[in-house]
Amino acid sequence: MTGLATAGEKRRDVDKATGSLPGGRTIPGWLRRHRGGTAAGMVVAAALALVVGAQLAPKGDTVPLSVHNAGPEGAKALGQILGRHGVSVHTPDRFEAAVEDLRAGSSPTLLLYDRNGILGEQQLADLRAEADRVVVVSPRLETLTALDSAIHQAGVVPDAFPVLDPGCSHPDAEAAGQVTGHITGQVTGQGVFVYDGGTSCYRAAGTAGMLAVSDDGGLAVLGSAAVLGNGELDEQGNAALAVRLLGASPDLVWYLPSLADAADSGSGKTLDELAPDWARFLGPWLLLVAVTAVVWRGRRHGPLVFEPLPVVVKAVETAEGRARLYQDSRAVDQARDNLRAGLLVRLSGKLRMGPGATAEDTISAAARFLDRDTAEVRTLINERPRTEARLVAWSQALDKLEKEVMIR
Repeated sequence: MTGLATAGEKRRDVDKATGSLPGGRTIPGWLRRHRGGTAAGMVVAAALALVVGAQLAPKGDTVPLSVHNAGPEGAKALGQILGRHGVSVHTPDRFEAAVEDLRAGSSPTLLLYDRNGILGEQQLADLRAEADRVVVVSPRLETLTALDSAIHQAGVVPDAFPVLDPGCSHPDAEAAGQVTGHITGQVTGQGVFVYDGGTSCYRAAGTAGMLAVSDDGGLAVLGSAAVLGNGELDEQGNAALAVRLLGASPDLVWYLPSLADAADSGSGKTLDELAPDWARFLGPWLLLVAVTAVVWRGRRHGPLVFEPLPVVVKAVETAEGRARLYQDSRAVDQARDNLRAGLLVRLSGKLRMGPGATAEDTISAAARFLDRDTAEVRTLINERPRTEARLVAWSQALDKLEKEVMIR
């Protein structure tokens, strides 16, 4: 029994070492026989992984300044604060829904953040006509022009002003106090804009300010989305300013235009409209050039020839190829060093100098063998040609010297 147990243990050890299953079966073979069950198990595991990943994934959208976005770029915190103050926050996703919410509200306030400039002039005019007050965040030049206001963009807040003081008599700014004048998170990826016209507050330099309110109070332009975002809302007086700007009426329409609004309005321009007149000839010309290049470079130079490998290349062909490379790169010094080294090796072998012989020993031995002046031979061998013509003449002199040694 002891012998049988020992044999069984040895077999298990061998199976572990070779990756085999009991009975001599291998793991690849077992997988091939049960490939159907294996595939089904992999599909089930992938489905479970997707379900678990979906459950663990963060909820909510990622749209900048969205009241459903809990990230630094979102404004979920401000939406909840306004809700606690009795403000009904409506979040339409289309232009028609925004107009309906404004018409159904009581003295509604409209927050408009059209960061891509999607809305057209008529749409903006309709929104302002339906809203009792409009707060537009970081608007483009076209948006300000369409809103028919005297407020215009006047630059950005310099980096030297991380905190901005109210600097005006507007009640919302005076009650809020200081606000941040820079963006530390990723709210817009832009600077903080300043505007001129109407009542300008939070001025960094000159008369332009981050907050500009029209004379009739119906339009407020805020040059920083960070003031409303989750990442900066708890800094300075950002929350106070946001609540006072947006919480004055019981209904707030929080509208972020999307590409669907541009498709409905037809205000977006096609590529043909944006391209210059000469661009219509560019496409056919590029197509012709591409076809010509394909015909030129894609033509066959004859049938394919299969050559067995390895390929034997003659030494003379290798030498000629290397010489051409030296010639093309004008590597005179490299060619000189190769010629000199080859000459010394061959002379050392002919004169039986041995592996320990130096260049000076070989030169002295060659001079004695030819009964010539050692300095003369040394000068010839150690010469450094500077031109290709001199390199050819020098190599011929070395060849002549080698032949004199070999024939003796």
